[in-house]
Amino acid sequence: MTNPAPGSGADRKPEYALSADEARRIALRAQGLLGAPDRRGGVRGVLRHLGAVQLDTISVLARSHELIPYARLGAVGRPAVESAYWTGTGAFEYWSHAACVLPIEEWPHFAFRRRAYRTRPHWNHALPDEAYGTVIQRLRADGPLTATELGGAKNGGPWWDWSAAKVAVERALMFGEVVCVERRGWKRVYDLAERAVPDALLHDDLDDTECLRRLVRLAGQSLGVGTRADIADYHRLKGEQVDAVIVDSGLVPVEVAGWDKAAWADPEALATTPRGRHRTTLLSPFDSLIWDRARTERIFGFTHRLEAYVPKPQRIHGYFAMPLLSGGRLLGRVDPAREGRTLVARQVSLESAKAVAPMAEALREAAGWVGCDAVRIERVDHPELAAPLAAAVG
Repeated sequence: MTNPAPGSGADRKPEYALSADEARRIALRAQGLLGAPDRRGGVRGVLRHLGAVQLDTISVLARSHELIPYARLGAVGRPAVESAYWTGTGAFEYWSHAACVLPIEEWPHFAFRRRAYRTRPHWNHALPDEAYGTVIQRLRADGPLTATELGGAKNGGPWWDWSAAKVAVERALMFGEVVCVERRGWKRVYDLAERAVPDALLHDDLDDTECLRRLVRLAGQSLGVGTRADIADYHRLKGEQVDAVIVDSGLVPVEVAGWDKAAWADPEALATTPRGRHRTTLLSPFDSLIWDRARTERIFGFTHRLEAYVPKPQRIHGYFAMPLLSGGRLLGRVDPAREGRTLVARQVSLESAKAVAPMAEALREAAGWVGCDAVRIERVDHPELAAPLAAAVG
Protein backbone atom coordinates (compact mmCIF):
# COMPACT_ATOMS: atom_id res chain seq x y z
CA MET A 1 0.00 0.00 0.00
CA THR A 2 1.31 3.46 -0.84
CA ASN A 3 0.54 6.28 1.52
CA PRO A 4 0.47 9.74 -0.07
CA ALA A 5 0.19 12.86 2.01
CA PRO A 6 -3.11 12.78 3.90
CA GLY A 7 -5.79 15.19 2.82
CA SER A 8 -8.20 16.97 5.14
CA GLY A 9 -11.51 15.44 6.14
CA ALA A 10 -13.33 18.36 4.56
CA ASP A 11 -12.00 17.84 1.04
CA ARG A 12 -11.96 14.05 1.40
CA LYS A 13 -8.69 13.63 -0.46
CA PRO A 14 -7.51 10.01 -0.45
CA GLU A 15 -5.22 9.18 2.44
CA TYR A 16 -4.20 5.83 0.93
CA ALA A 17 -3.91 4.39 -2.56
CA LEU A 18 -4.80 0.72 -2.89
CA SER A 19 -4.37 -1.66 -5.78
CA ALA A 20 -7.44 -3.60 -6.88
CA ASP A 21 -5.86 -6.77 -5.47
CA GLU A 22 -5.27 -5.14 -2.07
CA ALA A 23 -8.87 -3.98 -1.95
CA ARG A 24 -10.08 -7.48 -2.80
CA ARG A 25 -8.00 -9.08 -0.04
CA ILE A 26 -9.08 -6.44 2.48
CA ALA A 27 -12.72 -7.16 1.62
CA LEU A 28 -12.22 -10.92 2.00
CA ARG A 29 -10.57 -10.55 5.40
CA ALA A 30 -13.24 -8.13 6.59
CA GLN A 31 -15.86 -10.72 5.67
CA GLY A 32 -14.09 -13.51 7.53
CA LEU A 33 -13.05 -15.41 4.40
CA LEU A 34 -9.29 -14.83 4.52
CA GLY A 35 -7.19 -15.89 7.47
CA ALA A 36 -7.82 -18.33 10.28
CA PRO A 37 -11.49 -18.39 11.34
CA ASP A 38 -12.38 -17.46 14.89
CA ARG A 39 -13.54 -20.89 16.00
CA ARG A 40 -13.62 -19.87 19.65
CA GLY A 41 -16.17 -17.19 18.78
CA GLY A 42 -18.20 -19.70 16.79
CA VAL A 43 -21.36 -18.70 14.98
CA ARG A 44 -21.97 -15.76 17.29
CA GLY A 45 -18.47 -14.54 16.53
CA VAL A 46 -19.25 -14.66 12.80
CA LEU A 47 -22.41 -12.67 13.42
CA ARG A 48 -20.56 -9.99 15.37
CA HIS A 49 -17.85 -9.86 12.71
CA LEU A 50 -20.30 -9.41 9.84
CA GLY A 51 -22.74 -7.19 11.73
CA ALA A 52 -25.74 -8.69 9.91
CA VAL A 53 -26.77 -12.09 8.54
CA GLN A 54 -29.62 -12.09 6.05
CA LEU A 55 -32.67 -14.32 6.54
CA ASP A 56 -34.61 -15.90 3.72
CA THR A 57 -37.29 -18.55 3.39
CA ILE A 58 -35.51 -20.51 0.63
CA SER A 59 -33.88 -23.74 1.81
CA VAL A 60 -31.89 -25.89 -0.60
CA LEU A 61 -28.84 -27.36 1.11
CA ALA A 62 -29.79 -25.36 4.17
CA ARG A 63 -31.30 -21.97 4.90
CA SER A 64 -29.13 -19.02 4.02
CA HIS A 65 -28.50 -17.98 7.63
CA GLU A 66 -26.92 -21.44 8.16
CA LEU A 67 -24.84 -21.21 4.98
CA ILE A 68 -23.21 -17.95 6.14
CA PRO A 69 -21.33 -19.39 9.16
CA TYR A 70 -20.71 -22.63 7.24
CA ALA A 71 -18.82 -20.70 4.56
CA ARG A 72 -16.50 -19.27 7.24
CA LEU A 73 -16.23 -22.01 9.84
CA GLY A 74 -16.91 -25.21 7.94
CA ALA A 75 -19.38 -27.82 9.12
CA VAL A 76 -21.38 -26.15 11.90
CA GLY A 77 -24.51 -27.83 13.19
CA ARG A 78 -27.99 -26.37 13.17
CA PRO A 79 -28.14 -26.32 17.00
CA ALA A 80 -25.08 -24.05 17.09
CA VAL A 81 -26.74 -21.68 14.61
CA GLU A 82 -30.07 -21.66 16.42
CA SER A 83 -28.34 -21.04 19.73
CA ALA A 84 -26.28 -18.14 18.38
CA TYR A 85 -29.20 -16.40 16.70
CA TRP A 86 -32.20 -17.05 18.91
CA THR A 87 -31.20 -18.43 22.31
CA GLY A 88 -30.58 -15.97 25.11
CA THR A 89 -29.87 -12.31 24.45
CA GLY A 90 -27.07 -12.42 21.87
CA ALA A 91 -28.97 -11.33 18.77
CA PHE A 92 -32.20 -9.89 17.41
CA GLU A 93 -34.09 -9.82 14.11
CA TYR A 94 -34.65 -6.53 12.37
CA TRP A 95 -34.69 -4.80 9.01
CA SER A 96 -31.11 -4.00 8.01
CA HIS A 97 -29.81 -4.88 4.54
CA ALA A 98 -33.01 -6.92 4.40
CA ALA A 99 -34.61 -9.04 7.11
CA CYS A 100 -31.52 -9.90 9.14
CA VAL A 101 -30.21 -11.31 12.38
CA LEU A 102 -28.08 -8.67 14.10
CA PRO A 103 -25.80 -8.72 17.15
CA ILE A 104 -27.74 -7.51 20.18
CA GLU A 105 -25.09 -4.82 20.71
CA GLU A 106 -26.49 -3.08 17.63
CA TRP A 107 -29.98 -2.66 19.12
CA PRO A 108 -29.39 1.00 20.13
CA HIS A 109 -28.08 1.83 16.65
CA PHE A 110 -31.44 1.11 15.04
CA ALA A 111 -33.33 3.60 17.18
CA PHE A 112 -33.50 5.91 14.14
CA ARG A 113 -35.33 3.25 12.15
CA ARG A 114 -37.69 2.35 14.98
CA ARG A 115 -38.61 6.02 15.34
CA ALA A 116 -39.22 6.27 11.62
CA TYR A 117 -41.55 3.26 11.70
CA ARG A 118 -43.47 4.64 14.67
CA THR A 119 -44.22 7.85 12.77
CA ARG A 120 -44.91 6.16 9.44
CA PRO A 121 -48.28 7.40 8.13
CA HIS A 122 -49.09 4.53 5.75
CA TRP A 123 -48.85 0.74 6.01
CA ASN A 124 -49.78 -2.06 3.63
CA HIS A 125 -52.21 -3.54 6.14
CA ALA A 126 -54.93 -1.72 8.03
CA LEU A 127 -54.97 -2.38 11.76
CA PRO A 128 -58.32 -2.56 13.59
CA ASP A 129 -58.77 -0.53 16.76
CA GLU A 130 -57.55 -2.28 19.91
CA ALA A 131 -55.72 -5.03 17.97
CA TYR A 132 -52.26 -3.69 18.81
CA GLY A 133 -52.99 -3.29 22.50
CA THR A 134 -54.58 -6.73 22.67
CA VAL A 135 -51.44 -8.38 21.25
CA ILE A 136 -49.18 -6.56 23.71
CA GLN A 137 -51.41 -7.57 26.62
CA ARG A 138 -51.41 -11.23 25.52
CA LEU A 139 -47.62 -11.28 25.24
CA ARG A 140 -47.25 -9.62 28.63
CA ALA A 141 -49.51 -12.21 30.22
CA ASP A 142 -48.69 -15.38 28.29
CA GLY A 143 -45.64 -14.81 26.05
CA PRO A 144 -43.57 -15.92 24.26
CA LEU A 145 -46.16 -16.77 21.57
CA THR A 146 -46.39 -17.34 17.83
CA ALA A 147 -48.76 -15.32 15.65
CA THR A 148 -51.01 -18.38 15.48
CA GLU A 149 -51.16 -18.52 19.26
CA LEU A 150 -51.89 -14.80 19.35
CA GLY A 151 -54.99 -15.24 17.21
CA GLY A 152 -53.98 -16.69 13.87
CA ALA A 153 -51.36 -15.66 11.33
CA LYS A 154 -53.61 -15.48 8.26
CA ASN A 155 -57.22 -14.81 7.36
CA GLY A 156 -57.31 -17.65 4.85
CA GLY A 157 -56.70 -15.61 1.71
CA PRO A 158 -53.52 -15.03 -0.35
CA TRP A 159 -49.97 -15.01 1.03
CA TRP A 160 -50.16 -11.48 2.49
CA ASP A 161 -53.67 -11.83 3.86
CA TRP A 162 -52.48 -11.46 7.44
CA SER A 163 -54.77 -11.61 10.45
CA ALA A 164 -55.13 -8.56 12.68
CA ALA A 165 -52.96 -10.29 15.31
CA LYS A 166 -50.18 -10.91 12.77
CA VAL A 167 -50.31 -7.33 11.50
CA ALA A 168 -50.19 -6.00 15.04
CA VAL A 169 -47.31 -8.16 16.25
CA GLU A 170 -45.21 -7.48 13.14
CA ARG A 171 -45.80 -3.77 13.57
CA ALA A 172 -44.78 -4.06 17.23
CA LEU A 173 -41.59 -5.77 16.07
CA MET A 174 -40.78 -2.85 13.75
CA PHE A 175 -41.54 -0.40 16.56
CA GLY A 176 -39.13 -2.23 18.85
CA GLU A 177 -41.75 -3.19 21.43
CA VAL A 178 -41.57 -6.87 20.48
CA VAL A 179 -38.73 -9.15 19.36
CA CYS A 180 -38.45 -12.62 17.85
CA VAL A 181 -36.93 -14.90 20.48
CA GLU A 182 -37.17 -18.22 18.65
CA ARG A 183 -38.05 -19.83 15.33
CA ARG A 184 -40.33 -22.89 15.34
CA GLY A 185 -40.53 -24.44 11.89
CA TRP A 186 -39.53 -21.02 10.58
CA LYS A 187 -42.41 -19.35 12.44
CA ARG A 188 -41.45 -16.45 14.64
CA VAL A 189 -42.01 -16.70 18.37
CA TYR A 190 -42.56 -13.22 19.82
CA ASP A 191 -41.97 -11.74 23.24
CA LEU A 192 -41.77 -8.26 24.71
CA ALA A 193 -38.48 -6.51 24.08
CA GLU A 194 -38.34 -5.46 27.72
CA ARG A 195 -37.98 -9.13 28.66
CA ALA A 196 -35.60 -10.17 25.88
CA VAL A 197 -33.23 -7.23 25.35
CA PRO A 198 -30.68 -6.48 28.11
CA ASP A 199 -31.59 -3.41 30.15
CA ALA A 200 -28.34 -1.66 29.27
CA LEU A 201 -29.24 -1.76 25.58
CA LEU A 202 -33.02 -1.34 25.72
CA HIS A 203 -33.22 2.36 24.97
CA ASP A 204 -33.56 4.78 22.11
CA ASP A 205 -31.24 7.38 23.60
CA LEU A 206 -29.07 7.80 20.48
CA ASP A 207 -30.22 10.53 18.12
CA ASP A 208 -30.51 9.79 14.41
CA THR A 209 -27.12 11.28 13.58
CA GLU A 210 -25.30 9.14 16.11
CA CYS A 211 -27.15 6.01 14.99
CA LEU A 212 -26.13 6.65 11.41
CA ARG A 213 -22.53 7.49 12.32
CA ARG A 214 -22.15 4.19 14.15
CA LEU A 215 -23.81 2.15 11.43
CA VAL A 216 -21.62 3.72 8.76
CA ARG A 217 -18.51 2.90 10.80
CA LEU A 218 -19.70 -0.67 11.37
CA ALA A 219 -20.52 -1.11 7.68
CA GLY A 220 -17.05 0.12 6.79
CA GLN A 221 -15.51 -2.37 9.19
CA SER A 222 -17.56 -5.25 7.78
CA LEU A 223 -16.70 -4.31 4.21
CA GLY A 224 -13.06 -3.38 4.85
CA VAL A 225 -13.17 -0.93 1.96
CA GLY A 226 -16.13 0.36 -0.02
CA THR A 227 -17.65 3.17 -2.00
CA ARG A 228 -20.39 5.40 -0.64
CA ALA A 229 -22.96 3.15 -2.33
CA ASP A 230 -21.37 0.01 -0.86
CA ILE A 231 -21.49 1.45 2.65
CA ALA A 232 -25.06 2.69 2.26
CA ASP A 233 -26.25 -0.67 0.93
CA TYR A 234 -24.94 -2.66 3.89
CA HIS A 235 -27.70 -1.50 6.24
CA ARG A 236 -29.90 0.01 3.50
CA LEU A 237 -29.17 3.62 4.37
CA LYS A 238 -29.76 6.53 2.01
CA GLY A 239 -26.79 8.07 0.29
CA GLU A 240 -27.42 11.43 1.90
CA GLN A 241 -27.52 9.77 5.32
CA VAL A 242 -24.05 8.38 4.69
CA ASP A 243 -22.82 11.74 3.42
CA ALA A 244 -23.97 13.46 6.60
CA VAL A 245 -21.83 11.34 8.91
CA ILE A 246 -19.03 9.66 7.01
CA VAL A 247 -16.41 12.31 7.72
CA ASP A 248 -16.97 11.77 11.45
CA SER A 249 -17.34 7.98 11.23
CA GLY A 250 -13.69 7.12 11.69
CA LEU A 251 -13.38 5.69 8.18
CA VAL A 252 -10.64 7.12 5.99
CA PRO A 253 -10.87 8.14 2.33
CA VAL A 254 -8.89 5.94 -0.07
CA GLU A 255 -8.34 5.56 -3.77
CA VAL A 256 -8.61 2.11 -5.34
CA ALA A 257 -7.08 1.40 -8.72
CA GLY A 258 -9.78 0.74 -11.29
CA TRP A 259 -12.63 2.04 -9.15
CA ASP A 260 -14.30 5.03 -10.72
CA LYS A 261 -15.74 6.31 -7.44
CA ALA A 262 -14.20 7.50 -4.21
CA ALA A 263 -13.91 4.92 -1.47
CA TRP A 264 -13.58 4.71 2.30
CA ALA A 265 -11.80 2.12 4.42
CA ASP A 266 -11.60 0.91 7.97
CA PRO A 267 -8.25 2.21 9.30
CA GLU A 268 -7.64 -1.05 11.15
CA ALA A 269 -7.98 -2.92 7.85
CA LEU A 270 -5.23 -0.74 6.41
CA ALA A 271 -2.87 -1.26 9.34
CA THR A 272 -1.77 -4.78 8.36
CA THR A 273 -1.48 -6.68 5.11
CA PRO A 274 -4.21 -9.34 4.73
CA ARG A 275 -2.64 -12.80 4.87
CA GLY A 276 -3.66 -16.32 5.69
CA ARG A 277 -5.68 -19.24 4.44
CA HIS A 278 -8.36 -18.76 1.82
CA ARG A 279 -11.60 -20.68 2.23
CA THR A 280 -12.75 -22.90 -0.61
CA THR A 281 -16.52 -22.95 -0.21
CA LEU A 282 -19.90 -22.44 -1.78
CA LEU A 283 -21.54 -19.13 -0.93
CA SER A 284 -25.20 -18.49 -0.32
CA PRO A 285 -26.60 -16.04 -2.89
CA PHE A 286 -27.54 -13.99 0.20
CA ASP A 287 -23.98 -13.92 1.60
CA SER A 288 -22.90 -10.41 2.56
CA LEU A 289 -19.68 -10.83 0.55
CA ILE A 290 -21.80 -10.68 -2.61
CA TRP A 291 -24.85 -8.71 -1.48
CA ASP A 292 -24.29 -5.93 -3.98
CA ARG A 293 -24.07 -6.90 -7.63
CA ALA A 294 -22.08 -3.84 -8.71
CA ARG A 295 -19.57 -4.33 -5.87
CA THR A 296 -19.19 -8.03 -6.69
CA GLU A 297 -18.44 -7.19 -10.33
CA ARG A 298 -16.02 -4.44 -9.31
CA ILE A 299 -14.05 -6.53 -6.82
CA PHE A 300 -14.19 -10.00 -8.36
CA GLY A 301 -15.04 -9.39 -12.02
CA PHE A 302 -17.94 -11.79 -11.46
CA THR A 303 -21.58 -11.17 -12.35
CA HIS A 304 -23.93 -12.72 -9.82
CA ARG A 305 -27.72 -12.70 -9.83
CA LEU A 306 -30.17 -14.70 -7.77
CA GLU A 307 -32.51 -16.40 -10.24
CA ALA A 308 -34.97 -17.99 -7.81
CA TYR A 309 -37.55 -15.37 -8.76
CA VAL A 310 -36.76 -15.46 -12.48
CA PRO A 311 -39.13 -17.58 -14.65
CA LYS A 312 -37.51 -20.99 -15.17
CA PRO A 313 -37.09 -20.66 -18.97
CA GLN A 314 -35.15 -17.43 -18.45
CA ARG A 315 -32.69 -18.76 -15.87
CA ILE A 316 -29.06 -18.98 -16.92
CA HIS A 317 -27.35 -20.58 -13.92
CA GLY A 318 -30.26 -22.09 -11.98
CA TYR A 319 -32.74 -21.57 -9.17
CA PHE A 320 -30.31 -21.15 -6.25
CA ALA A 321 -26.92 -20.88 -7.92
CA MET A 322 -24.20 -20.73 -5.26
CA PRO A 323 -20.95 -19.01 -6.25
CA LEU A 324 -17.71 -20.92 -5.70
CA LEU A 325 -15.06 -19.05 -3.70
CA SER A 326 -11.52 -20.38 -3.84
CA GLY A 327 -8.14 -18.71 -3.56
CA GLY A 328 -9.88 -15.43 -2.95
CA ARG A 329 -11.60 -15.54 -6.35
CA LEU A 330 -15.08 -16.40 -7.56
CA LEU A 331 -14.47 -19.27 -9.99
CA GLY A 332 -17.91 -20.51 -10.91
CA ARG A 333 -21.25 -21.53 -9.43
CA VAL A 334 -23.49 -24.52 -8.89
CA ASP A 335 -27.25 -24.93 -8.58
CA PRO A 336 -27.58 -27.69 -5.95
CA ALA A 337 -30.36 -29.98 -4.82
CA ARG A 338 -30.73 -33.02 -2.59
CA GLU A 339 -32.18 -36.40 -3.43
CA GLY A 340 -32.07 -38.60 -0.36
CA ARG A 341 -28.40 -38.96 0.55
CA THR A 342 -27.18 -37.60 -2.78
CA LEU A 343 -26.18 -34.00 -3.39
CA VAL A 344 -27.18 -33.18 -6.95
CA ALA A 345 -25.29 -30.53 -8.89
CA ARG A 346 -28.08 -29.71 -11.30
CA GLN A 347 -26.09 -27.13 -13.18
CA VAL A 348 -22.41 -26.28 -12.82
CA SER A 349 -20.83 -23.20 -14.36
CA LEU A 350 -17.03 -22.97 -14.29
CA GLU A 351 -14.86 -20.04 -15.29
CA SER A 352 -12.05 -22.35 -16.45
CA ALA A 353 -10.53 -25.81 -16.01
CA LYS A 354 -8.70 -24.47 -12.96
CA ALA A 355 -12.05 -24.40 -11.15
CA VAL A 356 -12.64 -28.16 -11.43
CA ALA A 357 -10.65 -29.21 -8.36
CA PRO A 358 -11.98 -26.43 -6.09
CA MET A 359 -15.57 -27.11 -7.18
CA ALA A 360 -15.14 -30.81 -6.44
CA GLU A 361 -13.70 -29.99 -3.01
CA ALA A 362 -16.56 -27.60 -2.21
CA LEU A 363 -19.21 -30.10 -3.36
CA ARG A 364 -17.72 -32.93 -1.30
CA GLU A 365 -17.52 -30.76 1.81
CA ALA A 366 -21.07 -29.46 1.37
CA ALA A 367 -22.37 -32.99 0.84
CA GLY A 368 -20.79 -34.20 4.06
CA TRP A 369 -22.15 -31.22 5.96
CA VAL A 370 -25.76 -31.88 4.97
CA GLY A 371 -25.55 -35.64 5.48
CA CYS A 372 -25.09 -36.77 1.90
CA ASP A 373 -22.62 -39.51 0.99
CA ALA A 374 -22.67 -39.08 -2.79
CA VAL A 375 -22.48 -36.28 -5.35
CA ARG A 376 -24.05 -36.45 -8.81
CA ILE A 377 -23.19 -33.99 -11.57
CA GLU A 378 -26.06 -33.42 -14.00
CA ARG A 379 -24.99 -30.60 -16.31
CA VAL A 380 -21.80 -28.56 -16.82
CA ASP A 381 -21.76 -25.43 -18.96
CA HIS A 382 -18.45 -26.49 -20.52
CA PRO A 383 -19.14 -30.12 -21.53
CA GLU A 384 -15.44 -30.94 -21.79
CA LEU A 385 -15.14 -30.33 -18.03
CA ALA A 386 -17.99 -32.67 -17.05
CA ALA A 387 -15.90 -35.88 -16.97
CA PRO A 388 -12.98 -34.33 -15.02
CA LEU A 389 -15.40 -32.85 -12.49
CA ALA A 390 -17.28 -36.13 -12.04
CA ALA A 391 -13.97 -37.94 -11.55
CA ALA A 392 -12.79 -35.32 -9.05
CA VAL A 393 -15.88 -35.60 -6.85
CA GLY A 394 -15.33 -39.35 -6.85
